[in-house]
Amino acid sequence: MQTRKELENKEKLLAPYAQKSSQSRGRHYKEDEHPYRSCYQRDKDRIIYSTAFRRLEYKTQVFVNHEGDYYRTRLTHTLEVAQIAKSIARALKLNEDLVEAISLAHDLGHTPFGHSGEDALGEIMKECGGFNHNAQGLRVVDLLEERYPNFPGLNLSYEVREGIIKHSTPFDYPRPIAPFENKGSPLLEIQVVDIADEIAYDNHDLDDGITSGLIKESDLKNVKIWAENDRKIRKNFPRIKDDIRKYQIIRTIINSQVGALLKQTEENIKHFRIRTVRDAQNIPERIVRMPKKIERDRQSMREFLTKNLYQHYRVVRMASKAYRFITSLFEVYLDKPEQLPPTTLARLKKGDKYRVICDYVAGMTDRYALDEYKKFFEPYERV
Repeated sequence: MQTRKELENKEKLLAPYAQKSSQSRGRHYKEDEHPYRSCYQRDKDRIIYSTAFRRLEYKTQVFVNHEGDYYRTRLTHTLEVAQIAKSIARALKLNEDLVEAISLAHDLGHTPFGHSGEDALGEIMKECGGFNHNAQGLRVVDLLEERYPNFPGLNLSYEVREGIIKHSTPFDYPRPIAPFENKGSPLLEIQVVDIADEIAYDNHDLDDGITSGLIKESDLKNVKIWAENDRKIRKNFPRIKDDIRKYQIIRTIINSQVGALLKQTEENIKHFRIRTVRDAQNIPERIVRMPKKIERDRQSMREFLTKNLYQHYRVVRMASKAYRFITSLFEVYLDKPEQLPPTTLARLKKGDKYRVICDYVAGMTDRYALDEYKKFFEPYERV
């Protein structure tokens, strides 16, 4: 049997600037180490078995859950981020187990209905401590999950928790809280998850947008990344089916972006003379990043997605409806907390009313929030 010690010894083959599990800052509540799993492997398993992780299946990215079965949910997105991030980490000889654990946990704090749900809770909670899905994700793993008799939450390692609170993309804004306020840059493993998240949602939102019909391929002729790869695929496979061609274009874009990222990151590591974990944290700028040319191309694709998908009238309507759902539900619970389920009602005796209701609403799936809305506002719906 391969023991934990043997697993930790194998990590000596990783890059010197990789975060080793044997050098973890540990857990908030002291626990005995596992005999045949590293601390990060154990964290990954705890995340997968959590209630919040299962709920990601019915939380959405852009399209509300009932819009169709094909579109990506938070769960499928999370798995895609983990796959891309692990590939990057493996190539850079970083800690794959840590990267996978952070990837699987990075969206646990998201509300139902994507960013419109978060906007609604942010407005409601602005005078009561605010709402940020990174901070909510940390609350989930530190407090809200109930799995163990001796402590609240999942008691994850410091580094995974840091990855959750410091997760940063153009859509995710970290607000470090104690004990993660240090001004150093995130671990390279955290940086890998951040860029993998960007790669995943850019390309897969494009995929979903085309599948939904909200984006037409003819609209993409001026998007450089798409047009260049489309020409390559058509040249190599002149009789290819449209569905397969679309998949191959997106696959090729992801592959080329990851390849460029790896090359640029290796150059950055050499340029900044990164030899230890601390070296990487002392550099104020991101080490794991794309070349500037690729960044410009990605920015043009994001601008296209913003104009043609995120601001499409149907998506705006969905977002507006979702905002009203969340706001209305919160007001109902706030007005008569007795309508909350017993477990949540019990928490009101110990916690702030706004925060307890916020935790409850943020933890809902799209489907559950819609069902609750119907029960309160449709007169013939059974309660």
